[in-house]
Amino acid sequence: MDRKKLLLLVMALVIAAGTAFAARSIFAGASAPKAEAVAVAPKGPKVLVAQRALPVGTILTADSMSFQDWPKELVKDVYFIDGEADMSKLLGTVVRFPITAGQPVTQGSLVAPGDRGFLAAALGPGMRAVTISVSAKTGVGGFIFPGDRVDMMLTQQVKGEGEALNTTETILRNLRVLATDQTTDNEVDDGKTVVRAFRTVTLEVTPRIAEKISVAEEIGELSLSLRSIADNQGDFESILASGDIKVPEGATKEQEEKLMRQAMTRPIEGNTTYVTGGDVSRFQRSTRPPSNEGAAAAPIMTAAPQVAGAPAVARPVRLGPVVRVTRGKVTTEEAASAAGK
Repeated sequence: MDRKKLLLLVMALVIAAGTAFAARSIFAGASAPKAEAVAVAPKGPKVLVAQRALPVGTILTADSMSFQDWPKELVKDVYFIDGEADMSKLLGTVVRFPITAGQPVTQGSLVAPGDRGFLAAALGPGMRAVTISVSAKTGVGGFIFPGDRVDMMLTQQVKGEGEALNTTETILRNLRVLATDQTTDNEVDDGKTVVRAFRTVTLEVTPRIAEKISVAEEIGELSLSLRSIADNQGDFESILASGDIKVPEGATKEQEEKLMRQAMTRPIEGNTTYVTGGDVSRFQRSTRPPSNEGAAAAPIMTAAPQVAGAPAVARPVRLGPVVRVTRGKVTTEEAASAAGK
């Protein structure tokens, strides 16, 4: 091989080696990831939102609202911001406009105690507010707070000839407490609700029930019994069974929940229960004493305690002692005073 050909061969090998090295560098550089700065979106403040649907008249409690992260560009001046809003001042306020679950609570949607129209905002449509006097004994020892549900009992003595009849009757159920004395919120100390004595309780009722309470106060002594939260579900099922509320066919879940809330929050009258002195002690009366001799022989029909949805059942209650008198083949029941004549 001559010198010229050898030189060309060496040059070709050098060029090939250079090309291979350049190609390797290019591919290696393309496969290596490049570190780039990732833009982090600025975190917005936490705003106060409703944890559940809050209809008009709802008294706010600690479990009905909470702070959640909210996009900074969507925050408005009327929102309550975490770190700026005083939660203790919001407890006991009343919802003026409906708030859906997850919706921010605005300053204009709440009415604070002492503000003009506060009590009117706390009332549901068509409802009224009435106030009754209570004591430690008739007011569950102070363990009733605004927002609780109570039943109302009437204790009275029915007088006539002889020993009076002592009786207590549950006349109303599922009444919402609006205020105790002039307080519509609960006082909290070190995370615990303070139990305090009060002399009056303001209740949410219908116009007819307001009239009943006014008359009941003149008849005897009124007392309250605190209801369990779980009782409302049982009442709703009873109302559905009685047919008072009908869920339309094809109703959405939201419509069913609305009907349920309405049924569980409305006061209940009728189908009441009662006890007499005879139910407590064998030495007490179980029937009304006669008011006079002429009325002693006449029975009075009174409604027996009923189960929701069941037809009304009447039973005779004799006024005074009764004896059986047989004249020939006919036996009758007569008042003891009349039989002796």
